[in-house]
Amino acid sequence: VQLVESGGGLVQPGGSLRLSCAASGITFNIYHMGWSRQALGKQRELVATITSVGSTNYVDSVKGRFTISRDNAKNTVYLQMNSLKPEDTAVYYCNAVPVVAPGLSYWGQGTQVTVSS
Repeated sequence: VQLVESGGGLVQPGGSLRLSCAASGITFNIYHMGWSRQALGKQRELVATITSVGSTNYVDSVKGRFTISRDNAKNTVYLQMNSLKPEDTAVYYCNAVPVVAPGLSYWGQGTQVTVSS
């Protein structure tokens, strides 16, 4: 199983980024997918999830600004991040949870997002 995140970088406050996570080695459409983040010195935080059938959920701090989506044909999950704030600065990780084994989780290596002027 391999999850490869991309799309991170440096952006000014108020800007946008789209993160991508390409999955291989799994039957993508029977996995729930999620994005988490970890800021320096803080615990990892679950930011957004999307189920195998497309239901989404967000942490309150990103509601209305972030959108998670998936393209099962491309085995890819996305995180569109708008109106970025300095407090969104973190390493963002993609994870995959099989529908039939919710106690199992695979993680990517992370991509850095820095929001700064």
